[in-house]
Amino acid sequence: MRLRTNIAIALLGAIFAGLTVTETLRAAGDKVAFPQNYARGVLYWVQDRPLNKQVREYYTSKAAIDAVQNDKPIPSGTVITVVQYNTQLDAAGNPVKGANERFIKTDIRGFTVMEKRTGWGADYAADVRNGEWEYQAFGADKKPNAMADLNTCFACHKRQETQDFVYSINNIRAPGQ
Repeated sequence: MRLRTNIAIALLGAIFAGLTVTETLRAAGDKVAFPQNYARGVLYWVQDRPLNKQVREYYTSKAAIDAVQNDKPIPSGTVITVVQYNTQLDAAGNPVKGANERFIKTDIRGFTVMEKRTGWGADYAADVRNGEWEYQAFGADKKPNAMADLNTCFACHKRQETQDFVYSINNIRAPGQ
């Protein structure tokens, strides 16, 4: 009887721990709201992505660009928004290029957003934490994408720790290049 009680307590503890971790990660995505005014920021990079047949446009604030260009930390409150577009395809299913030799974008596929705020990230273990950045993915309808695995964002951006967890830091340093 005592063994069953101990097993039941251990099982309940494990379930509670699992729910706590799940809630923490879900709450992290809830911190980032859709940036309605992203297009008022600076379009600092456009990227053609042949493997997934996308065009991606990267936006951030002038304050973030000024900070990076002056070798200062990216400021709290910075939002980086990536707009993902489908591309026009030819008969073989390959992206079509326009006169500028860039893919021709069509409809919006979705958005990915990373936002930095003082104190954010403190709840994460060191092997997961991305400084003070949080992430969210949004559908074309600008609503959070419930199917997005934000753990992927944290794991991937962790590799960019020396560049404040931002892959496009060099593009921010020299927008439009």
